[in-house]
Amino acid sequence: MYQVIGTTRSRAMRVLWMLEEIGAPYQHVAENPRSPGVVALNPAGKIPILIVDGTPVTDSTAILTYLADHHGTLTHPAGTLARARQDSLTQFLLDEFDAALWLAARHSFILPEEMRLAGIKNTLRWEFEQSQKVLVNRMGEGAYLMGDQMTVPDFILANCLSWALTAKFPITEHRLTDYLERMRARPAYQRALAR
Repeated sequence: MYQVIGTTRSRAMRVLWMLEEIGAPYQHVAENPRSPGVVALNPAGKIPILIVDGTPVTDSTAILTYLADHHGTLTHPAGTLARARQDSLTQFLLDEFDAALWLAARHSFILPEEMRLAGIKNTLRWEFEQSQKVLVNRMGEGAYLMGDQMTVPDFILANCLSWALTAKFPITEHRLTDYLERMRARPAYQRALAR
């Protein structure tokens, strides 16, 4: 059985959701970043952490990729062009969506007040809107980011779009609004969110 450490209001939601989609048994420990239990497993104090056979695995994208590869689902096979496209979309989302939201969060409540730059959030919102335009041109035809198959980047994108709404970063592309509504309606998403 897996153990997932982290709250649903963090990137741990991505991991919980994937485990629900896979149907793998797991235990959820809702710890906050930098808590003593988290720091003992990850000196950076960051969540999520997945415990696999007593070994901690950190970073949500590494965890998602491990789970998808290990269970042979929600991913394209390594060494295929489809996997290269999947990995490209994953990197795009991390660079353009996740990074902008994380930087905004750092300048909102994570950094010491004297280090925060309030004006940076306007630039990040603008960049986030530009990135949405690029992404909709890269999306496949079908219900998911790559087309008819749900893959690793879907978990990242849906989580980032939900995070954007919380952070008051507008979702300006209707295709992404519709996409998020579909993803949030999935039973596995709802089960993960209820934790």
